Amino acid sequence: MSDLNYHHLRYFRAVAHDGNLTRAAERLNLSQSALSIQIKQLEERLGHQLFERRGRQLYLTEAGRIALDHADTIFSTGEELLETLRQTGATRRAIRIGALATLSRNFQMEFVRPLIGRPDVELILRSGSTAELLGALETLNLDIVLLTQPPAADAVTPFVSDHLSQQRVALIGAPDLAVEKQDLATMLSRHPMILPTMESGVRLQFEALAARLGVTPQVAAEVEDMAMMRLLARSGLGLAVMPPIVVQQELQNGMLAELDTLPGMVENFYAVQVKRRFPNPLIRTLLDAAQWRDAQG
Repeated sequence: MSDLNYHHLRYFRAVAHDGNLTRAAERLNLSQSALSIQIKQLEERLGHQLFERRGRQLYLTEAGRIALDHADTIFSTGEELLETLRQTGATRRAIRIGALATLSRNFQMEFVRPLIGRPDVELILRSGSTAELLGALETLNLDIVLLTQPPAADAVTPFVSDHLSQQRVALIGAPDLAVEKQDLATMLSRHPMILPTMESGVRLQFEALAARLGVTPQVAAEVEDMAMMRLLARSGLGLAVMPPIVVQQELQNGMLAELDTLPGMVENFYAVQVKRRFPNPLIRTLLDAAQWRDAQG
């Protein structure tokens, strides 16, 4: 039985992380046909198909996922060996975290805080849509993803979702409005509203609340990004519907005020992974810290 060819394994790893044979070949300075041959030889040596093609993209098979887990471990261990022998200091472990583009930046900061400042950790933060992030998670280009709704899991892609926190949603606006004595229905009908888009679970809850109260709010803006909602609220455009954690600094320094709690409305935060044989051990550090904070209220 011949030994494993680590050149083949390195080429496979590059294609697996890129998801595209042509781009990987260009990056490796190889022809596409030569790279295909290398992958084919590795598949023959392992006795399993490592990729399946869907359109122009390559997706890992189950055997491919296992092979990539081992390849990542092998080459990261080699890099740590080189750094140790070169005496370049403590080795650093990278963790790749994806977050929904609309997710509260304050919540993201709280999530990664246990790793901030650690000399042995390299944080790689990315943002995108739910589909983009889950795709990167599925191809093992991300270790963990932060979302506001858990994805569906199935036998093909077994996503694992941990509920991190549930944040109440409030009506946020200019501080001078806080002195006015108005009930919730009056505020919703008299003031322009800054709302998340219809794709948001918070927006759907708000529409249901408005219907129960019998009001038709005047929509000043529909915004995907929480950071933009914060800026619009600070500009005085209208009242924003959001979790107070999004604007906690503005609430503390008096630039904005929490005018009313929106009954029954919450936003949930989830950390999503895929089942891996070799999960990044830093994930456990983050999840334990997040769940401890949530338990403390």
